[in-house]
Amino acid sequence: MAHSPDSDDAFMFYALAEGKLDTGDLRYVHELSDIETLNRRALRRELEVTAVSIHAYAYLWRDYALLSSGSSMGDGYGPRLVATRPRPSDPRAALRGARIGVPGLLTTAYLALKLYQPDFEPVVLPFDRIEDAVHAGEVEVGLLIHEGQLTYAQEGFHKIEDFGETWEKETGLPLPLGLDVVRKDLGRDLAREINDALRKSIEWAYDNEEEALTYALQFGRGLKRELGRRFVKMYVSDITKDMGEPGEKALKELFSRAEAVGAVRKAPPIELIR
Repeated sequence: MAHSPDSDDAFMFYALAEGKLDTGDLRYVHELSDIETLNRRALRRELEVTAVSIHAYAYLWRDYALLSSGSSMGDGYGPRLVATRPRPSDPRAALRGARIGVPGLLTTAYLALKLYQPDFEPVVLPFDRIEDAVHAGEVEVGLLIHEGQLTYAQEGFHKIEDFGETWEKETGLPLPLGLDVVRKDLGRDLAREINDALRKSIEWAYDNEEEALTYALQFGRGLKRELGRRFVKMYVSDITKDMGEPGEKALKELFSRAEAVGAVRKAPPIELIR
């Protein structure tokens, strides 16, 4: 199982990573990489179970099925565009042609930006380099994921847009960002067993919150405990345990809009393992 080295993923995977659950004959080996690296590795079918961006799933669906547990969705919040200057009166127009630091072309943050303003110059950077690049003038605007969504103001940035907020206003749905997928050649029975183990790991973390949070904050890049708790609970919620109908509807809406504007070639079928 591969996932990002950030506090929300660490929180949900803790029980599996540290052997807190009885998983029978299965042994879970964990690999940590940034999300764009995981997206690219999944394209090469290297990983049996992995976190990926929703955006990347449009290119992975033939080889991978979606797990109903483990998804990260923003409930009125999500990736944020920031700059060192205050928010303009017409952000969409102001971003036209701008150099924008993005954390990867397969990230859902990038897809949300394309839906918002398709005419810009993307500059791909490691997600934890984007703020420095904005300060240095390498890019005009930065697209932040992970903890930067909460700490940008104290780093001297102004919010230009919050795509989770914009998405909720337009659709009334949570913004799908990341999820876990399983390679189809493992078979549906094993896929269901993996999905069940992941759901139990998330439930264990909630039942043992302080212990799981202490572990998770190793990956929090300086977040204080209560801010780290807030971030974890933004992206590990009831919908993470099982995306259910709201999550599935949000996935279909996102891909439908992406196909309509040509941001993906075709909306993929939503094949959920429950």
